[in-house]
Amino acid sequence: MPQIHVMIKPASGLCNMRCAYCFYADEMAKRKQASRGMMSAETLEHVVREIFCFAEKQCTIAFQGGEPTLAGLEFYRLCVQLVKKYNTKNVKVSFALQTNGYALDEQWYSFFAQNKFLIGLSIDGIKATHDCFRRDVNGKETYFHVLEKAQGLRRAGVDFNILTVVNGKTAPKIRRIYENYKKMGFSWQQYIACLDPIWEVPGCQEYALPPQAYGKFLIELFELWDLDLRQGRQPYIRQFENYIGVLLGYLPESCDQRGVCSSQNIVEADASVYPCDFYALDGYCLGNLQTDSFAVIEQRRKESGFLQQSINHTHNCKTCSYFMICRGGCRRHREQPGTNYGENYFCESYRLFFDACLPRMKEIAAKLAPVRSGRCEGGSCV
Repeated sequence: MPQIHVMIKPASGLCNMRCAYCFYADEMAKRKQASRGMMSAETLEHVVREIFCFAEKQCTIAFQGGEPTLAGLEFYRLCVQLVKKYNTKNVKVSFALQTNGYALDEQWYSFFAQNKFLIGLSIDGIKATHDCFRRDVNGKETYFHVLEKAQGLRRAGVDFNILTVVNGKTAPKIRRIYENYKKMGFSWQQYIACLDPIWEVPGCQEYALPPQAYGKFLIELFELWDLDLRQGRQPYIRQFENYIGVLLGYLPESCDQRGVCSSQNIVEADASVYPCDFYALDGYCLGNLQTDSFAVIEQRRKESGFLQQSINHTHNCKTCSYFMICRGGCRRHREQPGTNYGENYFCESYRLFFDACLPRMKEIAAKLAPVRSGRCEGGSCV
């Protein structure tokens, strides 16, 4: 029995904010049944029981949305109780939750701290870039409200990182964003390239991220990070850590940097299971944990060929001098209408980035190679 990663969407795609670029809202709009409502206590118990029937050694239970805190604090208290009840094999359990932070308060902070939840807090840089696309249901700005939540998490001793969506507004402002994060002490950062609507021609939305702009963003961010690295005060930025890890011979923790899909379990509020958060669509459903075991889900994953289909790189991609470190990027970015199937929409971005920054990454890796301490996986390489 393998390790297992489960991402639960207890509130489906329901949310207390209306982010313009929300990829999950786009996916819901393209399903026969958009929202699956709120996960019931009975459904949660089915899901948790099946996790621990299948898992061995360790598992990750993550929560995302929509906005997962809409399920309510009692839902998570029950989840922790059920994990204790069904974890009879003493599997090592890690909890994580991605949130917009909007509804957090002292009770949430205390719960996260006591139960060692790793929190991802969504903030899009500075006020101008954040409030451009991340508004509440009434169209009001949310930036300062979310910053207060970051302060609350820190006061309570909760481990958290900042997740920033790289879009047409944030990319050109990365220097100001980076300096702002440094001032606020955000030392764990993730940057995710914005997704265009699935099955639609990319680059048509106000928030769209042009490939050249993304390449310039990566270069500038790396140079800022490298300056701090040279002084021993760099933040943890997963993308750069993973690239250097690849140069050291480690497998990237991020599936988009592996170039092929990994075995994931996205569990909707009704317990239906999908192979990837970016493909939570009707044609990709693998089953339902109220009636199917994870063993059945795994068999259907194999039969569907979903993982194998992600090995769709073009000949130009596979023969590129950067393929060993780039690996073609995320599958969603290789299946965009209007582009060559199997070629990453951001191919130009990565070429610009590696042209400028790969030599320095190799220098960093060379200094670390004699040590090879293993800290690259799940922690900082540097």
